[in-house]
Amino acid sequence: MIVLYNSDSFAVMQIDLPATSGDAVSGIEIVDKQTRKGIFLDGELAELFRAQVEALADDDEIDPADIDAHLARYTGAGWQPTVLH
Repeated sequence: MIVLYNSDSFAVMQIDLPATSGDAVSGIEIVDKQTRKGIFLDGELAELFRAQVEALADDDEIDPADIDAHLARYTGAGWQPTVLH
């Protein structure tokens, strides 16, 4: 797991799991710290998310509030409670 972004409101991690019986799993986990819920994006949705974030990063005047606003767009997409293991 690689932490890609961390603010007071959100954490974004790159998750790469080795193959156990088939293909390896790779994706993005977004955790909303305020609600303690998260979502895992993989496949085409993860690629779309990466492209959107790269476009934001190209903006010289980007600030954490802009990134948090972008991440908040994903809050309605089937969030699951965060569980500590």
